[in-house]
Amino acid sequence: MLSSFFRRVDPFAVLAVTVPLAIYLLTLAPSVTFFDSGEFITAIHSLGTAHSPGYPFFVNYAKPFTWLPFGSIAFRVNVATAVSAAVACYGTYLLVRTMLADEGAAGRAMPRYVAQGCALAAALAFAFSARLWLQSNHDKPYPLVSFIVAVVFWALLRFRARYDKGEECPHYVYLGAFLCGLATGAHQTIVLMLPAFAWLIISKDWRLLGRVKEFIIAVAFGLLGFAIQLHMPIRALKNPLLNWGDPRTLDQFLWNLLRKGYPSEPPVRDLTLLWKQICAYNVPREFTWVGLGLLVLGLLVCLRGRRDEVIAYLLGVGTSLLVIVGYFNAQPDLIFLTEEFFTPLYLLSAVFIGVGLFALLGRALDSVSVEKLTSVPVKLLVGVFILMLPTTICALNYYENDQHENYVAFDYGTNTFRSLPQGAVLFTWGDSGAFPLWYLQGVERMREDLDLLHTPHLVFRWYLDAFPHLFSQSVLRAVPEATQSAESALKMAVSEQIVRRPVFIDFSTRYSLPFAEYGMQQRGIGYQLVRGGGSTFYPPDLSVWGVYNSRGFTSQMGFRDLDTGKAILIYAMGRLEGGETLLRMGYRSQGAEELRLAAAIAPELRGQVEQMLGAFGVR
Repeated sequence: MLSSFFRRVDPFAVLAVTVPLAIYLLTLAPSVTFFDSGEFITAIHSLGTAHSPGYPFFVNYAKPFTWLPFGSIAFRVNVATAVSAAVACYGTYLLVRTMLADEGAAGRAMPRYVAQGCALAAALAFAFSARLWLQSNHDKPYPLVSFIVAVVFWALLRFRARYDKGEECPHYVYLGAFLCGLATGAHQTIVLMLPAFAWLIISKDWRLLGRVKEFIIAVAFGLLGFAIQLHMPIRALKNPLLNWGDPRTLDQFLWNLLRKGYPSEPPVRDLTLLWKQICAYNVPREFTWVGLGLLVLGLLVCLRGRRDEVIAYLLGVGTSLLVIVGYFNAQPDLIFLTEEFFTPLYLLSAVFIGVGLFALLGRALDSVSVEKLTSVPVKLLVGVFILMLPTTICALNYYENDQHENYVAFDYGTNTFRSLPQGAVLFTWGDSGAFPLWYLQGVERMREDLDLLHTPHLVFRWYLDAFPHLFSQSVLRAVPEATQSAESALKMAVSEQIVRRPVFIDFSTRYSLPFAEYGMQQRGIGYQLVRGGGSTFYPPDLSVWGVYNSRGFTSQMGFRDLDTGKAILIYAMGRLEGGETLLRMGYRSQGAEELRLAAAIAPELRGQVEQMLGAFGVR
């Protein structure tokens, strides 16, 4: 029985999962990273609610991985993402095999291994694309959404195939509806694929629109999947470690689900900005120009027998661009965030790339006899040809996506903690400056004596409720949320806390708001506010630099995302600012040494360092 089972196993399908997973694990981030990482991990660890829209399905999917017996909680959650990305690659393989079910599409019947090899090449091309790879090696929900898109697409292809045979199989549609509802708990961008899914159903037979009973059942299954959202109010009643928006009431639940906490007025758009936004969906960047050519070929080939699948793909692209570009209208410095939303479309692009590759091979092998096609030398040649594209994509993206030494966020957080005395309060500003600290304190239980306050949240009642020991009697509660600004809330909170305990701000807060009424003493990458010393210079405390972990700014890893680069620059700017302060106070040798260290951390500051030394007459 066991031997018969192994004979039925498709080794190419196994490779479509295991090869990407092996590469992802080799390049996996060992701990927390920047952006939403620390917040996601904290929510997953506590089965809480992450930032809007909450991500309840992603939280529940990744939670079992936190029980793995090795690595930190952050590493285990990163493994969860790697697994979801690997199965998304299998989704690519499955769709290509389904699309190539008629293997005579290239002109004649081809050996089975050709179609399997092309499907594997498509899966690996998607696996090594810059976008999916970047999302696979640390906690991200988009690979999970991509896998669900692949399964729904496959289910609807099965529905169409059975319908052509005269078989009524609405359970495939019900499965797709349930999965779409469930996927809203991973990311709401699943709705951008609904027009494509609807087209795959109704284009088979327009009379299906009149089947009210089946439509109602499909909606019911969709709502059943959507019920994953009940995780948020149910868990909010338990006050988890991370409880974004405290969605225990209907108003707060809708506030989180509908993303009401984010700015709603996009910037004015011009043609330059529009073009940058459109270019966020970039097939050549993900699959090279050869991949784009194969994609076009695959679409043209499918126009003959699978026109509706081509239209569905184009509907997905068009709807996504219309909403992401037209409605979201991201600012230039935030466009990179919208690039993640296109991951499911890249999966479908890889599918048509696999079809195009099969068509190209069919033309190239048209004159080769069947006997030769099954010989070992020809199989090897075909294998080398098939794997050229994914191998090239892997080689292009490996160095930049290798995060196995990425301790930058972890060290940034621990170094920030080392800057603070016992019982201090730290005000943060940017997400990447706050979320690693949330993870380290809440999950790894570091520095539980500190209070970490995120400035943009000080305007929300739900956030003040999370710190009753600080804000139960705070004047912040008397200010209506609609009229409160983060800047004024920060000033009020600082004035209340500074009479009780040491108050610190991080680098982003330091340069986001003037603190003219306070003195400021630098301690590494932290700044202590001093009452009544607004006009006084305080020498920087250089002792904290000696207790910092330097992996965060001396690592030779290739990976550099926006906030990783910013963190390294913050270390350098901290040295630079400290050196300038020392020079102003007459400590020439110490100041020059700090400037030298700044230039060593960030060589792009050398010109500024030389100019500053010249201004103070120091060689």
